[in-house]
Amino acid sequence: MSRPASLIELFSGDSQAPRVAEFFAGIGLARLGLEKAGAEVVWANDFDPSKTLMYTSQFGSDHYHERDIAGILGDDVPDVEIAWASFPCTDLSLAGNRRGLSGKSSSTFWQFTRILEEMGSRRPSVVALENVTGFATSHGGDDMTAAIGELNRLGYSVDVVTLDARRFVPQSRPRLFLVGATTPPPSSHNSGRELRPDWLQTAFGDPALLTHQATLPAPPAPMTSGLIRVIDRDADDWWDEQRTEAFLQSLSPLQTERVRALRNGTEVSFRTAYRRTRKGVATWEVRADDIAGCLRTARGGSSKQAVVEAGAGRVRVRWMSGLEYARLMGADDYDLSSARPSQALFGFGDAVCVPAVSWLAENYLVPLASGALTDEMPVLELING
Repeated sequence: MSRPASLIELFSGDSQAPRVAEFFAGIGLARLGLEKAGAEVVWANDFDPSKTLMYTSQFGSDHYHERDIAGILGDDVPDVEIAWASFPCTDLSLAGNRRGLSGKSSSTFWQFTRILEEMGSRRPSVVALENVTGFATSHGGDDMTAAIGELNRLGYSVDVVTLDARRFVPQSRPRLFLVGATTPPPSSHNSGRELRPDWLQTAFGDPALLTHQATLPAPPAPMTSGLIRVIDRDADDWWDEQRTEAFLQSLSPLQTERVRALRNGTEVSFRTAYRRTRKGVATWEVRADDIAGCLRTARGGSSKQAVVEAGAGRVRVRWMSGLEYARLMGADDYDLSSARPSQALFGFGDAVCVPAVSWLAENYLVPLASGALTDEMPVLELING
């Protein structure tokens, strides 16, 4: 079956947009990306009150369920074609505790698959899981193998791709995506290493796992600049002289020289900085390039990010604003009026980049759910029949 030339062609006539159930919805950035690609989110769930407030203020509450996933049953989820799950990364991230899928937070993966199992024959034809790239190496790769095996048990062949937000926005934010399909597309082993680098190949070579590699277009090249375009010009909470001096004094010799060169420049430059603990001492590290480091949350084991403005003999420092976080996640128009600054930073720092989701959905999830990538017999029918 040939792929339609565009999503407009795909959804013309009597076709309907694929319906999506959004698990671990957070503040709804996955929803923004999915809907930009032509899908429709009809059901969503999370249990964090802060994220719930932001989500429902943005999208309404008629389809939203603020409840621990352990209390959700398969019958609670309507008929959908796609299930999206950005399950917690706390136990998988290099900045976290690395307890893996047995950890308190990341073990919610098993609650997600329990719900899929309870849906029985109503299980969606496509599932998409998003997490940090550390998922691939957690417990020597055993956690990802277990996740793929569990999805296989439920009737899904699984593809694994990695995509960095840096290909769409000036933020280094690599993420891993598992795409399960009851009707997998033809597999191509020459689909490029941009999406499936060598460190992901182990899963595809495991004969005990049912996997596929869909043919996908090359994503945009990684950005090497652009931070200046997301700077919030209205932010005026620059640190006072004493705090700025303490920041400068904490820098290593390499970092000091980096900031000195920027300060002596004739043009004003912007960089981002993280506070690290080195040998028990808090220090600041300033990025050398014109993009932001990966936005994180304190809950994930890392501090929030600061902005450094330097040039024409001056250096200024302040915390990054909620608007800058939103722009770096590709959510420029997100309504921040209902959120305190700390809520916004936590919500965006714990989310998925909108254009990364949109690219994956437009090129893979939506055509897959709509039957545009293959006309083979579903894996689910083969296993159950």
